[in-house]
Amino acid sequence: QVPLVESGGGLVQAGGSLRLSCVVSGRTFGTYGMGWFRQPPGKERAIVAGIPWSGGSIYYADSVKGRFTISRDNTKNTVYLQMNSLKPEGTAVYYCKQYYSARSPTPSWGQGTQVTVSS
Repeated sequence: QVPLVESGGGLVQAGGSLRLSCVVSGRTFGTYGMGWFRQPPGKERAIVAGIPWSGGSIYYADSVKGRFTISRDNTKNTVYLQMNSLKPEGTAVYYCKQYYSARSPTPSWGQGTQVTVSS
């Protein structure tokens, strides 16, 4: 478990774009990769994208395919989420998550960053 700091959220109109960042403050040695989750008001938190630190394949939820792009900068211990063509349904608190393996997340969360998409 290491500290995670999300940033880049804000208020945008439908169809607009935002770029989120997640910095892993501790070491990433021995971990697999990162995921981005979101939690809309009154709903459960759900994964939207995932990426390994090296190799492997990238995952996207069907709801964001073709609109969101996850990327990484290993030298900065940072993962990004480029969000294009935002929809009002994208209004949520967005969180990043570290994984021990592709199917084993760490138990802790960062503070999240708020994204609000107006119509």
